[in-house]
Amino acid sequence: MTRRTRRFVVASLLVLGVGVGTGLLAYLSFPTSAFTGPGGPDELRYLPGNAHMIAFVDVHHVMISELRQRLRATMPFTDGGARRFQDETGVNIETDIDRVVFAVAQSLDGSQTGQDAALAVVRGRFDAVRIEASLREKGASVEWYKGRSIFGAPDRDAATDATSRDRGSELAIAFIEPGLIAAGSPSLVRSAIDRQDGGASARGNDALMKRVRELEPANLWAVGRFDALTARANFQKGAVGPLPAMTWFAASGQVDSGIRASVTAEGRDEEAANALRDLVRGFFALAKLRGSSQPALGSLLRAVQLGGTGQTVTLSIDFSPQMLDALTGSLSQLPRVARPRRGL
Repeated sequence: MTRRTRRFVVASLLVLGVGVGTGLLAYLSFPTSAFTGPGGPDELRYLPGNAHMIAFVDVHHVMISELRQRLRATMPFTDGGARRFQDETGVNIETDIDRVVFAVAQSLDGSQTGQDAALAVVRGRFDAVRIEASLREKGASVEWYKGRSIFGAPDRDAATDATSRDRGSELAIAFIEPGLIAAGSPSLVRSAIDRQDGGASARGNDALMKRVRELEPANLWAVGRFDALTARANFQKGAVGPLPAMTWFAASGQVDSGIRASVTAEGRDEEAANALRDLVRGFFALAKLRGSSQPALGSLLRAVQLGGTGQTVTLSIDFSPQMLDALTGSLSQLPRVARPRRGL
């Protein structure tokens, strides 16, 4: 990868990180309001109908939630990445990002490898001119597609066809409409532009949407094919060992002064579900042994309940404000890790 390519990829990943990384990881929080609609947010219409997994996070409510403010005050994190992103694009993560939908689906590049690709659609208030100028400055290539500029990694041959471009670039960015960014696989970004005028989308995937509608009102959720995702991630050959034959999963979270969340997995049959329950019980038993000498871990484990019947396995999580105070207090004592400065 050349220096210019690295610069573009870093800038592009910042766009994705605003919605997914920042919302789900960096701030370690969940949103606090209700579904944007009975069938999920409107942005689902831009996600591919063949998606294995779809997810949603209300980033705006992550930023304003009471829990997030408390975590920010006590956890050993800095906001240098957010400041850098704002300097480069003019986007303030605290106020300018509303929500994100995300999908994992089979690549549309025409290959027969079955390789998965990802697409994030980010809603917010953006200075499109400034963001596009920043991408151009970092050497991004530009493809004109149906009246939209799609920015891709540099050093691509402009004369190559769309399939070749997809194989040579893993990430592209485009403004689908004012205030709406699509970022991910180039082929999926093009397909999102196609769906602006209609067409098959995740909303037409009955199996996915059935499970979305069954979720309790929440602002953070994910639904997907458990077997397809784990097979492509090669989990069964990894360190986690063989997994029971599960088919679907659904997760949702709601935050007020504490956290309430649930994760449900559907087994291929009752035997698979029972096997997963046994696996989880074994994990809890080992964790409780360690928790006897670590009060914070012990409290964490007591907040998790295992349930479900038949072919379903459910984990319910209820963290009280007092429990979270104790946990964040323990984590705040951890030493800050200095990160080395690297050039792009």
